[in-house]
Amino acid sequence: MIELHQLRKTYAGGVVALDGVDLTVAAGEVFGVVGRSGAGKSTLLRTVNLLERPDSGTVRVAGQDLTALPAARLRAARHRIGMIFQHFNLLRGRTVAANVALPLTLAGVARAQRRGRVAELLDLVGLADKATEYPARLSGGQRQRVAIARALATRPDVLLSDEATSALDPYTTVEVLDLLRDLNQRLGLTVLLITHDLGVVDRICDRVGVLSEGRLLEAGPVADLAANPASALSKLREAVR
Repeated sequence: MIELHQLRKTYAGGVVALDGVDLTVAAGEVFGVVGRSGAGKSTLLRTVNLLERPDSGTVRVAGQDLTALPAARLRAARHRIGMIFQHFNLLRGRTVAANVALPLTLAGVARAQRRGRVAELLDLVGLADKATEYPARLSGGQRQRVAIARALATRPDVLLSDEATSALDPYTTVEVLDLLRDLNQRLGLTVLLITHDLGVVDRICDRVGVLSEGRLLEAGPVADLAANPASALSKLREAVR
């Protein structure tokens, strides 16, 4: 579903964010990327929908090479890739329903169809009764549910999660992670997430990759890497205890 090949990205001043990363995420799996601050996790995630364009390498999603697409076709391809963020990125002046409807509006979906799709999504994330509320009146967990609903508006195949639970308390984190796992299973979503919290990986990820200084040190099933004391995942776990 997601194939990253030899991705390289350097920022001003010679800072190397990605240094020849190869990564494959299978359709329908939840894949986590972990690493210390500055390892390149956010840059890696943002290359998948080309919010960050790599200096070299290829990004393929569902068999399509996004790095080779002209602008119009890339915009269309991005409709198949949803994204949620640490700080929700909701528009304060719009109601919950209007926030969820925004991607549909931008995609030119008719008003009646937007209403139906928004109602369906809010029911899916357990917020059917909050359609007319504004983000300021919601809890952090509710705001993230709205953000998840918005990310799913255009029926994406892939959901990217950029530290989506790090601003939440532990109880709410579990609720949101369980929702993501449920959506993964019910909708067949492929989920790629980055996190600094190894508990997130333990709870919902099928496989995990460890990134360090822009290089992917290892990738594999969470249980297998966790059971190996010599793995980069186990060493990272020891370092953060």
